[in-house]
Amino acid sequence: MNQKTVVLNAAKMDYDGRLDLSQLSPDLTVYPDSAPEQILERIRGAAVVVTKELVIDASLLSRFPDSVKLICEAGTGYNNLAMDAARAKGITVCNIPAYSTQRVAQTALMLMLNLSSSMGAQLAMLARGDRSNFTDCLKVDHVELNGKTLGLVGTGNIGRAVARAAQALDMEVLGWARTPRPDAGGIRYVPMEELLRRSDYLSLHCPLTPETRHLIGADSLARMKPTAFLINTSRGALVDEAALIAALRAGTIAGAGLDVQETEPPAQDSPLYTMENVILTPHMGWKGLETRRRLVSLLAGNIRAFFGGRPINVVS
Repeated sequence: MNQKTVVLNAAKMDYDGRLDLSQLSPDLTVYPDSAPEQILERIRGAAVVVTKELVIDASLLSRFPDSVKLICEAGTGYNNLAMDAARAKGITVCNIPAYSTQRVAQTALMLMLNLSSSMGAQLAMLARGDRSNFTDCLKVDHVELNGKTLGLVGTGNIGRAVARAAQALDMEVLGWARTPRPDAGGIRYVPMEELLRRSDYLSLHCPLTPETRHLIGADSLARMKPTAFLINTSRGALVDEAALIAALRAGTIAGAGLDVQETEPPAQDSPLYTMENVILTPHMGWKGLETRRRLVSLLAGNIRAFFGGRPINVVS
């Protein structure tokens, strides 16, 4: 059986050389990164192609060699892959749906706690030599999470993990899902309009699709409380970034915690880097060492299951 496996952009997940990729296949070729024009030559004769958030459009995927039977997206989201083209070629696509659940949930909670303590503003004050928070009364807002309302846009594995953490902090949890569902796990489901209106913290946990792109735009932001915070640890393009920047500048909402951005990394002149009511992190939710090691282990399991005739985590 052909078990040739090619990893096209290993440096995206093994950026520090601390992962054991050899467990993926006995016949393994690993490239740190691959330009579009290199991909077809590199996967010649391969049965399995592994990518991590690497964009492979329909034009390129439709020219994949017939030897390719499986594409493994080394992550949860697979909006980077032309799924229709994969189906047309008869190529199975699988992902890793739950490898980073706890770590991403912790990132969302970290952003909520830091925003509620005006941590960005406090650190900026220290950086410019302003120590008045220490010598006078605290100059910035510092609020509790207990008693506040958390709104979840999407309640999959990560959304539910965030809900459990929020409930432990005595927060009320509301949810919205694209498919109507009954209340469960302490989450009360409400229409989007109510979710926006009532949430003190609005946390995004849904995949990026044509329907969810810019789900949070100027109209949505205008419906939120001026004291509310937006948290995004999912996909940057769920939010209309230009509308968000305008809303933050106008005081339409109080702040934002963004582990993901519409363009990653943001342009060097992006105001998000320097806004005191924004906490910006470099898509770090999945990048912890334990999380990445779990990712590789689950990825190897996907490949073994496929070769064993029992494919798992299939999204195509």
